[in-house]
Amino acid sequence: MYNFQMRSQELAYDENDCRYWKPVVKNASYAPSELAIVLVDMWDAHWAKGASMRAAELALRVDPVVRRARDDGIFIVHGPSDLMDFYTDSPARKRALDIEIVAPAKPVEIPDYPLATDQVGGGSDTRDELAPNTIVWTRQSPSIFIDEDRDIIAQEGDIVYSHFMKRGIKLAIYIGIHTNMCILHRSFAIKAMLRRGMDVALVRDLTDAMYDPARPPYVSHAEGTALVISFIEKFYCPTIGSDELTL
Repeated sequence: MYNFQMRSQELAYDENDCRYWKPVVKNASYAPSELAIVLVDMWDAHWAKGASMRAAELALRVDPVVRRARDDGIFIVHGPSDLMDFYTDSPARKRALDIEIVAPAKPVEIPDYPLATDQVGGGSDTRDELAPNTIVWTRQSPSIFIDEDRDIIAQEGDIVYSHFMKRGIKLAIYIGIHTNMCILHRSFAIKAMLRRGMDVALVRDLTDAMYDPARPPYVSHAEGTALVISFIEKFYCPTIGSDELTL
């Protein structure tokens, strides 16, 4: 069993009757077969130099966590968006497509709250030669192993959700980039799965935001990422630490 300390935040009142965000930790236990890890846009390159550098470093930390989880029986979904053609002949991609689509019983209304950070200009914090959103990624980072016999490769929300339903997945755990963009907004990511009624969680130390310290709220890149993670804990889903997947 995996025993998670699911960290979220809720509005509360202090001794002076003033509102504040109260950290809340709830324990939750799952069998490995009830869990899925979804890797979001862990590409081999990015149009923003800083994002590309940080993603390469992140991939080296993600791979051992995913390997351990897979060996324990956790279902692994690789979601390198825009790159399904690269994986046309991949058994993991073919396995993803070989599924009967399952429709959610009843859509759940999930609000779109304003983000905690500004992302004008794409959120790059480095001097970049490429225009924002130029597609330079060609595949998922080669630093992250894909098990062609057990994993799937998909970017389609209905396909990913259908695999969850077929396998009896109760919690989808998100890893990858970028926390304030793809992690929240892709069709197979947090908001979309919440709208399908899935329980989800974010691994807070295996993600990164697209944020420029020259833009509001004028904090460091690390602080910007922390603000986005805090925002997700308040409005969308709890977070866990990667160490909880390797105990």
